[in-house]
Amino acid sequence: MAIQNREAFLNKVATSLGRPRRTEGVERPSWSVSPQNDVFKGASQDELVDILAKHCEVIHTKFKQTDTNGLKDVLLETIRGFGGKSVIASNDARIKDFGLSDFYQKLGEEAEVHIWDHKLGTENQKIAERADVGIVFSDITLAETATVTLFNDKNNGRTISLLPTAFVAIIPKSTIVPRITQATKKIHEAEVRGEVVPSTVSFISGPSNSADIEMNLIVGVHGPVYATYIVVEDQ
Repeated sequence: MAIQNREAFLNKVATSLGRPRRTEGVERPSWSVSPQNDVFKGASQDELVDILAKHCEVIHTKFKQTDTNGLKDVLLETIRGFGGKSVIASNDARIKDFGLSDFYQKLGEEAEVHIWDHKLGTENQKIAERADVGIVFSDITLAETATVTLFNDKNNGRTISLLPTAFVAIIPKSTIVPRITQATKKIHEAEVRGEVVPSTVSFISGPSNSADIEMNLIVGVHGPVYATYIVVEDQ
């Protein structure tokens, strides 16, 4: 995507500040105090899982934990618990890594299953709107706020986690970090290495919640009514 009128805009900002525009020699400052790095510093991966589980209670999200061998059973139990007769899932490479290819095929015997197909364009969104359950993998998971980070691309549309009635996040244990400080650092480092970082990164904390009107909590106003996180041992 081309940036329009950037030079003129930056020149105008410099002029408004009453100084020449600097185009080189700008360095990131080194702060003497960085409290954001101290939150849960030194916490083990198991401790981060406990923090995540505790905060799931705060955001009205069910928390489950299993290993790769038990993932299929836990996922099936979760889908049935939602009364899921229609399911949409991201076309994530980890479907194969976690042994879910056969699972989705077998699930098709009792429910309508759609794996996101970018060739279908906006038809994917219509399917997501009709779906009972949307399933995605978390790319980075924030223990502090029980937030899953989704790298949305052509194989992982945003509507999978937005339009279905229920939302399921499969969370590889290795993706769990203390807070957004570490998440943004990971994303920045990937960009510096020249890796392709999706233009859309979604941070989702459980089901849709709103207390804008008279401080009354309403769930499901802007998205899924229910959410379940499934942490999977992958280390």
